[in-house]
Amino acid sequence: MIATPPAILIDCDPGIDDCLALMYLAGLHHAGDIELVGVTTTAGNVEAYQTAANARWILDLCSLGDVPVAPGLTRPLKVDLTTTPETHGSTGLGYATAPTTTLHHSDWQRLWKEALAAHHDLQLIVTGPVTNLAAFEEAHSEAVAQFGAITIMGGAVNYRGNTTPTAEWNFWVDPHAAAQHFHSSAPRVPTTLCSLELTEQFLITPQRLEAVMELLHGHPMAHILRDVLRYYFEFHQAQGEGYQAQIHDLLTCMIALGQIDFEVVETTVDVEAESPLLRGTSVADLRNHWGRAHNARLVTSADMEAAHQECLRGFTLLASR
Repeated sequence: MIATPPAILIDCDPGIDDCLALMYLAGLHHAGDIELVGVTTTAGNVEAYQTAANARWILDLCSLGDVPVAPGLTRPLKVDLTTTPETHGSTGLGYATAPTTTLHHSDWQRLWKEALAAHHDLQLIVTGPVTNLAAFEEAHSEAVAQFGAITIMGGAVNYRGNTTPTAEWNFWVDPHAAAQHFHSSAPRVPTTLCSLELTEQFLITPQRLEAVMELLHGHPMAHILRDVLRYYFEFHQAQGEGYQAQIHDLLTCMIALGQIDFEVVETTVDVEAESPLLRGTSVADLRNHWGRAHNARLVTSADMEAAHQECLRGFTLLASR
């Protein structure tokens, strides 16, 4: 019997690191390692329609014009939308700008339901605010139970934040969605959570970018990737973190797909939504003070050198198309 490649649905907000994640998934899709069945987008780094236009452009450049893209909800569940042009540029892709496009898939919830119906053990990867996931859970709780796995990039679990002293960007943008998800996720489908203290360790430097550019020589993505990442390098340098970039979402995809070694701890995660001072703060009850059912597999470490090698493998597969 020929093994069926895992079916992947990604909900993202491109975003520079989302861009690299989509490139990686495209490479694996072309190689038959996965089947990328759809991309939906949230409002986060930029507005939801712009993130969808960015995703559509990246997939088209990666020869995946047949993979559907649909914009999701246009604002967080209860708070006003805040975007981050200072981090990702005015249109989300640094110094690059996606062309005006027509998105043929406009119903993101239908896309999710059709993907669940068509693919046993569908894996969901969320690399932006969890707005769409929380809304889908509320409207279709039984359908969510059909996911084979859910992996999220978000939170700064018991760790310093990158948006406030205690909060990571994705959870801060829509704290009510993050809180709602973790309140509803036990014991149905435990979430694999890749939080900031892990993902900020995966760094692309100018030297590593040049290695990627050599692999992508002649590929359409090679024409924009320097412009995309240069903005991110400059942002991190302005933050005092050096001329390099933390690529949170690509690492999350590798972990979701089990392509590198990593360690997890089963725990209970919660997110503060109501406090203005602690908005988006995420906490893991590692000592079971709450006595609540576990709702997360918190990734505590990963093989970063293996992640860099897997990154190159994915981009090699992409370049072969």
